[in-house]
Amino acid sequence: MDFSLTPEQELLRAKCRDLAADFATRSAAHDREASHPIENYDRLRREGFLHLTVPKRLGGSGFDFLSHTIAFEALGTGCPSTALAFNMHASVVMPLLESDEVSMPAKHKIADLVVSQGKMIGGNFSETGHTSLIGERPLTVRARAVAGGYRITGRKMFASMLQAADYVLVLVHPEGVTGPSPGMLAMIPPDAEGRRVIANWDTLGMRATRSDSLVLEDCFVPDDAILYRSADIRPFRITGANWFWASYTSVYLGLAGAAYDELRNVLNARRPEGYAQSLAWHPDARRHIAELSVDLQAARLMTYHSAWLRDREGPTPEVMAAMFRAKFLVGQATSRITRAALTLGGAHGIFKGSRLEQLFRDGALTEIQPPPSDFCLWNVGLHELGLDPAEAMPPMRPA
Repeated sequence: MDFSLTPEQELLRAKCRDLAADFATRSAAHDREASHPIENYDRLRREGFLHLTVPKRLGGSGFDFLSHTIAFEALGTGCPSTALAFNMHASVVMPLLESDEVSMPAKHKIADLVVSQGKMIGGNFSETGHTSLIGERPLTVRARAVAGGYRITGRKMFASMLQAADYVLVLVHPEGVTGPSPGMLAMIPPDAEGRRVIANWDTLGMRATRSDSLVLEDCFVPDDAILYRSADIRPFRITGANWFWASYTSVYLGLAGAAYDELRNVLNARRPEGYAQSLAWHPDARRHIAELSVDLQAARLMTYHSAWLRDREGPTPEVMAAMFRAKFLVGQATSRITRAALTLGGAHGIFKGSRLEQLFRDGALTEIQPPPSDFCLWNVGLHELGLDPAEAMPPMRPA
């Protein structure tokens, strides 16, 4: 395996580091206010990140999943909320553009919106009764066929950048469709009749993602707003898992790197009164830094490898296991690094406005972010033992 980056990937990472440095100057304010980082999204639009991974044949920049991973790790070092929320765009657009189940007219419609019109598209799949500990997520939001389109009713949760995006893609249950797991993706504009937002995103971390709730009350969308439908959406979700799930891993990897770098800066800068050396010379500090560097580098290599493998092999069982391993390890590493950074940074770092305090809170969401750590281990265990997931007992007894 060649561990070197291509010249294009090096340039992309350098650009993202420059953007991250700019985003970091506003990160604390957006965190404190739980406000949309609109200026960051606009900058990403201008720099072409809406179509970063859209294939060149559809007018996009054509970067692969490994390049996306490298880019969003770098973006995650500046304002993690910006990177996490903006990644929602790629996480819903790219599965549609790559899926064989999606029609070419639908793909051209998406590409035109994103590439030609510069539209930012969010996604909203979760509902109030869902838990990421269990893979199956029954849909309660219903779409009823009417003349010229559909009427959609129900409530969605965790809609990142909902009020900043130009459209939101909503996963809904089409009434009257039979199958093991029916569903369809409907694109909802902000001015759709019957659409409203409950601004309830007042959380521990990742506050500037503004992942509010979306309520649809007999909301009408025309037929051409339905970009995908199937009697069984599970294969679509599995083949798009690198975007639906694994694309967020790199953001938290960047967050861990930011906490690690900030801790090193703090240790080098702080010199206790009466001592000739900074805290970096303390043997406990040096040992912790060495351990954290191992955690960070191992997590980075595993994440890059899983992305590289996905680009080479597609959605194979081994690739899926590699992505689950990477997310689990990044979750563990981020938790350790942000906790150690807050501990070693001392009482000076626990005040609101401290970079270490914010990264600690943002990092606390890593192991919860889908796929959560226990779900990752569930799937890796089945893969390593050669067990068929379809034959495994569900983790909880169905009603």
